[in-house]
Amino acid sequence: MGIKILGTGSYLPPKVVSNADIAQSLDTSDEWIFSHTGIHSRHVAADGESTSTMAAKAARVAMESAGVDPGEIGLIVLATSTPDYNPFPSTACVVQDMLGCKNAGAFDLQAACAGFVYALEQARGFVNFYPDKKALVIGAESLTRILDWTDRSSCILFGDGAGAVVLGNDEPHGVASVNTTAHTILGADGAGAHFIMRTGGCKNALPVSPATGVPEKPQPYLPELTLKGHDVFVFAVKTLAKVCSDLCSKLGTTPEEIDRVFAHQANGRIIEAVARRMKLPLDKFWLNLETTANTSAASVPISLDQAVRAGELKDGMKILMVGFGAGLTYAGTYCVWPNL
Repeated sequence: MGIKILGTGSYLPPKVVSNADIAQSLDTSDEWIFSHTGIHSRHVAADGESTSTMAAKAARVAMESAGVDPGEIGLIVLATSTPDYNPFPSTACVVQDMLGCKNAGAFDLQAACAGFVYALEQARGFVNFYPDKKALVIGAESLTRILDWTDRSSCILFGDGAGAVVLGNDEPHGVASVNTTAHTILGADGAGAHFIMRTGGCKNALPVSPATGVPEKPQPYLPELTLKGHDVFVFAVKTLAKVCSDLCSKLGTTPEEIDRVFAHQANGRIIEAVARRMKLPLDKFWLNLETTANTSAASVPISLDQAVRAGELKDGMKILMVGFGAGLTYAGTYCVWPNL
């Protein structure tokens, strides 16, 4: 009894761009990219695909898996850093219409690569207070749309895709029952905001016309992506290991007793370093970035769905879901699958 993940789903665009494809226009190679990142290829959204269309496809699979109709969904939380529109309307509202979830509230959540775990916690609170309703949690990204494909340090890292889960609560008294098999940590370190940054937004005022005193339309410009790889690496390894250890400590277990870790797929070398720091075998970490690359908020739910469909995520398994990203944000949740 209690809050559960009722179904999972994912979507990866059919178009695949390999390291060899990138090497045709950049001074790099498949061997160099793989040795530094653990990535061989990535999926790229085609014309006509967007964050919303990928999110909707993943969500439909999750709803079908859960046996849930659109009318049963009471909330849609969509974690993304690459919304269809900047900044409104929310992509979640677009997805709500695509799915026909007419009874659902909908909003986007921006916590970068930790966004799915953040969104999962928001939805868990919702179904805890409204046990008669279901929640749809989606992580979706079209990151290849914001890259400078001449910048070798960043364009090799990212891919597109979406993952989704449906949450439900079969506890008849809702919030009256406390689930002791789950715990979540949400955190941020804004001092590192400049480590991963994309320019643009509303930080700077528009120039004012001397003649009229009203703001003028600014000249068009292309936003730039800043990625300080070494600083991010150090933060990620230290923070992911600490979040995993703290979650285990709070639940009275140890990392050795964890069956599987679903970590944000940012860089294979980060996950290897975290495994060493935690003294865990690497095969306890779900790894798929070799063919998906970094899909930001979509990486954890894509991994969950792949593990479920491969038969490698079974009821009763102790798992950790952890992520980190721009902000800097970090988040982790411990659960005994599929209970939240």
